[in-house]
Amino acid sequence: MCIVLVTTAHPSYPLIILDNRDEFILRPTSRPHWWSENHQKILSSRDLQRKEQGTWLGITKSGNFAVLTNYRETDTHDVEHPIQGTRSRGGMVTAWLTAPEDESTQDFVHRLLDGEGVAGVGGFSLLCGKLRKHKDAKTGVEPLAIISNRCGTSEDVPWIAERRGEVYGLSNTVYDDPITWPKVRMGKEKVLEAVQGAVESGLGEQELVDRLFAVLDHDTLPKQEGGDFEEYIYQLRHSIFIPSIGIEEPKTALKPDATASPEPKAANGVEAKLATEMNATEAPTPTPGVMSGIYATQRQTIILVDWEGNVTYRERSLWEADGTPIERGKGDEIFDFKIEGWNGERKEIG
Repeated sequence: MCIVLVTTAHPSYPLIILDNRDEFILRPTSRPHWWSENHQKILSSRDLQRKEQGTWLGITKSGNFAVLTNYRETDTHDVEHPIQGTRSRGGMVTAWLTAPEDESTQDFVHRLLDGEGVAGVGGFSLLCGKLRKHKDAKTGVEPLAIISNRCGTSEDVPWIAERRGEVYGLSNTVYDDPITWPKVRMGKEKVLEAVQGAVESGLGEQELVDRLFAVLDHDTLPKQEGGDFEEYIYQLRHSIFIPSIGIEEPKTALKPDATASPEPKAANGVEAKLATEMNATEAPTPTPGVMSGIYATQRQTIILVDWEGNVTYRERSLWEADGTPIERGKGDEIFDFKIEGWNGERKEIG
């Protein structure tokens, strides 16, 4: 039950993005690192459970950004919307992160929804866009699209983040669900409080980030008394942060997932030269997949984009690969870079 929160309310940052990835804590996942594909230099963690090694969130040097949330299909007879997709949801994120430089967000929306781009994929919503300063300097950034395989056609896609002073939220249902989940409503309120409080107090970037991480840490889930993860699914929509729930399984009982990569690619596709030049954190070797046991908020990400197109990307790991909890801040990775083409200039591809 992940959550994405986006705000344009801070005067120093046209865009701030917050994300909690809620997942089984033993699901093999790399740390964030730079990798390269289709002329794109991409910053993301990668899901090592499936052979596609997709991601739930990422950004490129040229400003392509995407973050994904999923939702469970319940109609077992709906062939067009399978409960278990044959294709990775994370592949939807990498489809945009590796898109041609000249493909606009609008073109990508049409490519996915007016063709076969989402066929065979489980339920998802994809917030994506090309981070660019809006032509109207008072507006902020170019709008972001929320694509879903429940959207219908490209004409039904919601667009957000074009106006200043706004907060948006997305969790594991469609964006325009008439019933707002409690965690989304709460998250939007708390993000706005954190931003306004930081501005009024004249706080710097680190203090702002601390307040935003506090939003992602907000836990209102009733205390769990054991029981399987499935018993708590409905309650998860009430809490921004998910503490560990479910029943821990003996590690000897873990079995390899047939979809996991049996052999790791060199540095998970990261070119050695690129990794050295950009201080990349190489991804670990893929390990057996896990879809049971303890479930919790596994990763937290905060992205700040300033008016010059400078990006600060922070990802916080809360669990080691073996399921050992990590002290807050000890598993943080921080990347700083400038978006190429932020002001609309074309990038030379070579």
